[in-house]
Amino acid sequence: MLGKIHRFFAFLLAPAVGFLLAFSQANPVDKLPYEGLALSAKAANEQVAMLQEQMNETKDLLRNTELLIEDIRDQATKEKEEYEKQNQSIHNLLEASKSQTQKSADVLDKLLANMLGNPIGQTFGKNATVKVYSLEEAGYRGYMAKVRLNNPNALKMVLAGDSVKSRGETTSHAARRTGAILAINAGGFMSKGGYLTPIGTTVVDGKIRTFSNNTDLSFVGFNKNGRLVGGKISSQAEITKKGILQGASFLPTLLQNGKRMTIPKQWANTRQPRTLIGHFDNGDLLLIVIDGRRKGWSNGVTLEEAQRKLQEFHVVDAYNLDGGGSSAFFYNGKLLNRPSGGKERPVSSNLVILP
Repeated sequence: MLGKIHRFFAFLLAPAVGFLLAFSQANPVDKLPYEGLALSAKAANEQVAMLQEQMNETKDLLRNTELLIEDIRDQATKEKEEYEKQNQSIHNLLEASKSQTQKSADVLDKLLANMLGNPIGQTFGKNATVKVYSLEEAGYRGYMAKVRLNNPNALKMVLAGDSVKSRGETTSHAARRTGAILAINAGGFMSKGGYLTPIGTTVVDGKIRTFSNNTDLSFVGFNKNGRLVGGKISSQAEITKKGILQGASFLPTLLQNGKRMTIPKQWANTRQPRTLIGHFDNGDLLLIVIDGRRKGWSNGVTLEEAQRKLQEFHVVDAYNLDGGGSSAFFYNGKLLNRPSGGKERPVSSNLVILP
């Protein structure tokens, strides 16, 4: 029994004894190629050096990026400060302009009050401020409105029936239809077969409804800022370029840059009912209707007389609109003037001011 046990342990320990004997005969590490190991270590050192160099380059790049970001931040701060300075300067200029405009308006109101007396009507609307004066000189009577637009869209050119060809529409009807506080007749027109058609160029809400490059006619237009833009118009592209939203045509031009323009011979020194439009040196609009052909009331005015009076009012640019029996001045629900024909004449276009 004991022998069997010994043989069992001998079999059990045989593999371990054999491994020990084999290992004692030769060191396996000694058989590894030394040169190969040395080469691997050198390559590893080179890799480490290369990684170190890349890390240094990365550090330099990060530093340069930080410096660039600092420069950008400094530049942005400087630009912001400069913008704020410019913005403040613009604000100061606007405030100064508003103050100057108000002073100019006050001076103009005093001038008109000294010449014409106090306004017979005033409207301080959301869209426009309107002051109406009574005109009475030797030989003629009429009405004048000084208009300051708070909203350029408050001024509208209105075609009769909103159509180029129509039976016509009185100024009073156009005013009531549009809810206007003020209205005057506008451009000239032709009549054929009972239908009226505007002459020259007509613009309504930025759309060119009629166009003519007739150089004998003067165009009376208003741009997107509500400023009067008139004179000779040679192309439709010019209307678009000048941003004209409303306009009509008649003749002649009375004042340009405060200077009197030559009156055509066929129009010279003739007393007639007149409808005139212009703007003061502060940009406010001027609308005038002078009655005529009514003995004992008003004989009308010549265009030469009108030019002199407009200059006295400090008007810069002014134009003659359709006159005669067409002249009509509507304000605050009433027709104020007395048309030469005894009643209002239907016309093709009217200029209205919304309150």
